[in-house]
Amino acid sequence: MGKKELIIVTGMSGAGKTVAIQAFEDLGYFTVQNLPPAMLPKFWQMISDEENIQRAAVMIDLRSQRFFDDLDEEIHKLRKNSHNKYDMKIIYIDASDEELVARYKETRRSHPLSGEGGTLYGIQLERQKLSEIHDLASGVIHTDDFAPRQLRNYIQQHFGSKDDQANTFMVQVMSFGFKYGLPLDADMILDVRFLTNPYYVASLRNQTGLDRAVADYVWHTDDAEEFYQRISNQIKWLLPKYKAEGKSNFTIAFGCTGGQHRSTAFAHRLSQDLATNWVVNEHHRDIERRKESANQS
Repeated sequence: MGKKELIIVTGMSGAGKTVAIQAFEDLGYFTVQNLPPAMLPKFWQMISDEENIQRAAVMIDLRSQRFFDDLDEEIHKLRKNSHNKYDMKIIYIDASDEELVARYKETRRSHPLSGEGGTLYGIQLERQKLSEIHDLASGVIHTDDFAPRQLRNYIQQHFGSKDDQANTFMVQVMSFGFKYGLPLDADMILDVRFLTNPYYVASLRNQTGLDRAVADYVWHTDDAEEFYQRISNQIKWLLPKYKAEGKSNFTIAFGCTGGQHRSTAFAHRLSQDLATNWVVNEHHRDIERRKESANQS
């Protein structure tokens, strides 16, 4: 087992620290936001004692301003006491004064140090307070030309392993029954109720789309195969574009009347097809609902 890793994310307010720490979280880092600097040693002691956590990332900014002056001192202590037992990096997120002023105007938020001096005054005062931390940084990321998704991609490319990058985008494929309500978290809903319903075949009624007999019935139904090929080709074309846009997951939901037969067969087949190129989670929300209702009645 290699050394544990601690990333400290700091820098200018409005430069993108929140986006950066979320990108580390997507990579599987244990993350904490707005940790008071004086808590760093205790936090790292806790992580050091936890066998299941190998990587941690902490965001510290001026929202902890009462404690912020202690940050450089605490970093020196951590480095002095590390005894080469772990890797610590300080990532400083920065942007030009002009860009930061524009961002504050766009969001209509006040800089935490602006006071009566205005936004630019607050930015310049913050730069002074952060000058020592800037000099201690392992790397500085300038975000003037970065949209949030580009900053996330930058973090993933520079701090994630190949396995991390492969796992930062999850495809959720699910089935559901319209009679039980729409899934609120679905990005794409596909209705397969136009296909003949296996429920009305007595020998198939108590089986599901995961059973061979039901699946065979569904795929021999008129238009089922053509519909599947059309939507699967569309989805395979779309997924790389959603990943490039910075989404961390995409949920595809197939719906039929009860969520037991047609939708389940479609969701299961698509999950298997996509699993060769993507990390896929297959879920059948209502597959047992009809049976449960029958047992209760």
